[in-house]
Amino acid sequence: MTSRPVARATLKIDQPHVRVYEYRFAPGAETGWHRHEHDYVVVPLLDGRLRLEEPGGATRLAELTAHEPYTRLAGVEHNVINANDYEFAFLEIELLR
Repeated sequence: MTSRPVARATLKIDQPHVRVYEYRFAPGAETGWHRHEHDYVVVPLLDGRLRLEEPGGATRLAELTAHEPYTRLAGVEHNVINANDYEFAFLEIELLR
């Protein structure tokens, strides 16, 4: 367990085919370890950096650009941490079918 603040996830859309969350991270906040059960798309709302802790102890820094989406397949496991000195936010769109 870490002493980092926890990112806030707000459910925006919850339909049988798609679920959308808005994630907001205070500086240094994290999601906590999780595994994605569905394919998903992330749309950053700001430019910034996220630190990704991955299984096996690997850590990498992801540079994100506002409104430039990226996609990942189900099964991704990680802890996401805001590496900026300002609040960071993105939309996560889960594809349920």
